[in-house]
Amino acid sequence: MSFRPSPFGMPPVVKNLLIINVLFFFASIVLYSRLGIRIEDYLGLHVPAAEYFRPYQLITYMFLHAYPQPSHLFFNMFALFMFGRMLEMVWGPKRFLLYYMVTGVGAGLIQMLVQMVEVQPVLNAVTYYLNNPSHENLLAFFGQTPMINQNAYIAFENAYNGLINTNPELAIGLSKEYVYNYGLDYARYLNLYATVGASGAVFGILLAFGMLFPNTVLFLMIPPMPIKAKYFVIIYGVIELFLGVANFSGDNVAHFAHLGGMLFGFFLIRYWRKKGVY
Repeated sequence: MSFRPSPFGMPPVVKNLLIINVLFFFASIVLYSRLGIRIEDYLGLHVPAAEYFRPYQLITYMFLHAYPQPSHLFFNMFALFMFGRMLEMVWGPKRFLLYYMVTGVGAGLIQMLVQMVEVQPVLNAVTYYLNNPSHENLLAFFGQTPMINQNAYIAFENAYNGLINTNPELAIGLSKEYVYNYGLDYARYLNLYATVGASGAVFGILLAFGMLFPNTVLFLMIPPMPIKAKYFVIIYGVIELFLGVANFSGDNVAHFAHLGGMLFGFFLIRYWRKKGVY
């Protein structure tokens, strides 16, 4: 039996996803403005090494968006409305919801993996130095770790340089204290950052649209030109890969989460096709 929504209505899953995301957006604003509560501290996706990390965040993060500016929410929900409803008309509500959740969770898993690749060397450097303190290892430590607290670093540097030649034992003891406190600061630093947004699932939807309707012509606004869906998806994926690998500074975008949504979506669609599901 095929699913056929009313031509005058909106498919139920897309409609409810839009409502849920909008409600969470306004809840985020109200909680922060009235109570000073950052909802992303609890429901945003944190790196597993962070104190705030909880497994359920792999699901909840995709219903949060950056606030108070609505642009993050708007573009994700616009893409969900434009492309998601067509997929739900083809797949039906249950299969579409399954696809949405799988790609969203998959995007979160990829994002966590990438973050751990970045974070783990710093944690290892802290542990290694505390177990093997020396002037040479201290220099190596600074070469392996990012600057977090510049004032603390300058104060330590001045004190350490004043002691290393006259009282090296005291200088090394001071360095251990600094590195230990650096580890605490880094742990707090990790808690400040959380991945939020439905972008991973939305990129999964874009991938699915390109695979199911490859020759559908899309009209871009920038640049103003027509392009087939299959080429649009390929180009967008290549751009995200480049930006992720290049670690494009200042954009504050989880590019690998986007790629993760596309990757999980690709394999899920291939699996369904192999099973003859649709």
